[in-house]
This record gives sequence, structure tokens and C-alpha cells, in this order.
Amino acid sequence: MSVLSLASHPRDATALESAEAHHARLAGELAGRVKMLLIAVNRDPSAAEKIHAGLVAFCDRSLLPHAAAEEAALYPAAHRKREARLLIESLIGEHRCLAALVDALRAAPTPAGAAADARALQVLFEEHLAKENGLVLPLLAMTPDVCLAELLADMHHRLANDSSNQDASEDQHNEEGHDMYEEQTQETGGCGGVCGCGGAEEANEPELDVRDVPHALRHATVFGALDAVPAGNAMVLIAPHDPLPLLAQIEQRNPGVFSAEYLERGPEAWRLRLSHH
Repeated sequence: MSVLSLASHPRDATALESAEAHHARLAGELAGRVKMLLIAVNRDPSAAEKIHAGLVAFCDRSLLPHAAAEEAALYPAAHRKREARLLIESLIGEHRCLAALVDALRAAPTPAGAAADARALQVLFEEHLAKENGLVLPLLAMTPDVCLAELLADMHHRLANDSSNQDASEDQHNEEGHDMYEEQTQETGGCGGVCGCGGAEEANEPELDVRDVPHALRHATVFGALDAVPAGNAMVLIAPHDPLPLLAQIEQRNPGVFSAEYLERGPEAWRLRLSHH
């Protein structure tokens, strides 16, 4: 069944697709950061500490504000539908679990503990988004007296205001910029043993294999992983094809920040070293 057939108005069909794409970006970036943390825990605890801090910052700037905006702008309309009331109350409960997992991640005393909390967070978040994509958004899109596009516009307005308030506070400490869709945390530091500089062996660099990652999440997963790579370090990307469109997006997203070196050019896999300058 097409997205358009589920919506009562073409603009709601477009809004539904946009919401699902936004969910894919969030889930992908979270998955990339978690993957890099799991790799670093076994290879370099000092790098894991930096990735851990970046993951917590991502949750504070993107994941938790997204959940709060949903509860304020999106969930009330669905909760008024009798058939969705229990579902929405369950999803709100999952928001509380997500917040508790972020708190546990924030307070984790060791990289190994942080990795366990991060993986649990990822699993719950992906299951949570599946319910929203499969049940809540289609219900609102096909309800004639509800305008999904307006609900999402309100939600994005709340996210933009939250992002602006966070940026104003953080300007006292750094000069990073954040938009409401793709919050970025740039880590800096010296070589921690998983770098691509100073003649480090490729075996010491973390590898991100995206061949089994769902296509909708693939690029966002790479972005999240790259955001977790400290300056002066590198990661190896394994892709099922020559990722030229992805490389163009990386350059557009972070001009001059990453360089790519081909290590293998198919036919089964393309391996590239992505170095963070």
C-alpha cells in the first residue's frame, strides 16, 4: 500500500514521508555512534570515553528533545482517538524508559557499562520508531479531521526553539552550530590508537560495515559514526558499492573535514579509509 493511499490529503502524505525520513536519520546516527562505542571499548578505552561523551551529547540535543516535542505536538491528537489511546500511553512510557537509559548512559562509570546502556538504548529506540512509523503516523495521516502536516510543523517549531535555546547556552563554551535535524558533536583530540595518522596500521582502525544496514538508515549510520571519530583519527567504511553519493554528502555536510582513501574497489565490497582532519 502506498503512502499516498494512507493519507487523507497529499500534504499529509508528504508530511508522513518526511517524518519517516527524520526518524531514519535519528535511528541511523544513533546506530553509528553506538557501533563506534562498541568497537572502541575493545580497542581503546580513551577513545571510548570521547565517543561516550559525544553519544550523551547527541541524546541531549536530538533524541530527548524529539521525544518531548512528540508528546507536546503529536501525541495529543492520536490520544484523542479511542483506538490509539493505550498505544500512545505505552509510547509515552517508552519515552520515560529512553530518558532513564540516557541517564544511565550519562552516569556509566566504565566504557563497558556505557556500551551496554547504549546498545539497550538503540534497541528500544528502533522498536519505538517502528511503532510510530507503522501505527501512529499512518493513523493521523488518514484521519480527515487531523492535519498531520500542521502537527509536524508545530513539532518542528518546538524543536527549532529548543535548539536555539541550547545553542545560546552552549555559545559560552564552544562555537558549534546545530540544526534541528542533524545535530553534530565534533570531538577533538590526539591519536588514541585507532587513528589513520602517523603510520598507524589499518588493523587498529575501527571498521563500519554497512552492507547489512537497511538502506534507509545507511547514510545516517555513517554520519553518526563519523561524528564519533575524533579529529586526527580515522575509520574504515565497508560498503556494498562505490559510495560516491555518500562521499559527496559527507563533504557537503562537513566541508574539508574528512578525506577518503580507497583500500579496496569491489566487486563484493568497497573499503575506504575516512580520515578526520
